[in-house]
Amino acid sequence: MELSTMLGMLGEGLLVSAQIFCIALVGSLPLGVLVALGRMSKFKPLALLVRFYISVMRGTPLMLQLLAIQFGPWGLFGIQTDADWKYMATYIAFVLNYAAYFGEIYRSGIQSIPRGQYEAANVLGYTRFQTFMKIVLPQVIKRILPAMSNEIITLVKDTSLAFVLSIPELMSTSKALVAREASMIPYVLAGAIYWCFNFVVEWVLNRVEKKLDYYHD
Repeated sequence: MELSTMLGMLGEGLLVSAQIFCIALVGSLPLGVLVALGRMSKFKPLALLVRFYISVMRGTPLMLQLLAIQFGPWGLFGIQTDADWKYMATYIAFVLNYAAYFGEIYRSGIQSIPRGQYEAANVLGYTRFQTFMKIVLPQVIKRILPAMSNEIITLVKDTSLAFVLSIPELMSTSKALVAREASMIPYVLAGAIYWCFNFVVEWVLNRVEKKLDYYHD
């Protein structure tokens, strides 16, 4: 097989990996805020429920969660799913998993903000929502960005776990090419593509961090 053909097939796999990455990120970032707020809630049943959710998501392998969501509807309720369900199961598993991690990172950032800033905002007449959105959240984002960057880069690599549901992402495509061509070149190319993907993600995150330099601790 020609190198150009091989790269074309890997490029198609990369598009699937990028789609999983984007959907997981767009879904888990805002959900993580809700998880953090639920975790810190003074309503104990809610806080305990969210803590249990975080414990399960962080304490079990993402691959197991993918399989559970894929086969759960049939195994638990006898619901027949179609061929497209594996994609939806992948998106749901990634969003739920990463929302748990992001939620804990958000929580640590929110709790690091001095109490005096909340009191000052109250004196100035800010509502709790305004205080959180205009004063707390921008500082939280700057403080948690290094930890968030690590998780986001990990997410790029974790998209390869979608192979367990036969999703034709980059890693699955490279494995199929290796088996077909009896050559390690597809793995080398896939590794280079993952590195380039992460390089772009890291560059974007560094740009965001520089934009937030005007927030000083």
